[in-house]
Amino acid sequence: MSDADQLPSRLHHTAYVVRDLGRTRAFYEDIIGLPLAATYVEQSGSSGTVRKFCHCFFGLGDGSALAFFQFVDPADTEAFLQKNASPFVHVAFKTSADSQQALQDRLAAAGCEPRVMDHGYCRSLYATDPDGMNLEFTVDSDAVDPQAANYTRAHEELARFLAGDATPNNPLRAH
Repeated sequence: MSDADQLPSRLHHTAYVVRDLGRTRAFYEDIIGLPLAATYVEQSGSSGTVRKFCHCFFGLGDGSALAFFQFVDPADTEAFLQKNASPFVHVAFKTSADSQQALQDRLAAAGCEPRVMDHGYCRSLYATDPDGMNLEFTVDSDAVDPQAANYTRAHEELARFLAGDATPNNPLRAH
């Protein structure tokens, strides 16, 4: 069995807690364009306290999903709600240039203030969902070469950084 055969085949889902699944559904389905694929109303007593919640999955093109929980008890929601205080904490999705532009237009029309940044290896569209989760929609650059040094020397570059050398290796992000 090869190393690639032992890797997970794809992301199944990633899950987050939200305050209002109705608002979340409208954002992810109506604006972003991800279809609501499944909804489970559940309860769990695994931690000694019975918690009632709704769990929704929004589908991605590869069969994976974004999942969101809303608890019946607002105290549970606040206890488990992720606090995304940093723009570095985000979920990134690969998309086409046409899809990215259409999404940028829908976000702007909905008053969501999308932001665009060219990273060199990809062009990114950033948005924030109604609960403050940071989202990135990327279009890979045609100029990106998987054989380039930052790919083939990934371990070397990490070791260099961890040893204290923070010299940028991406010219577009060197200032």
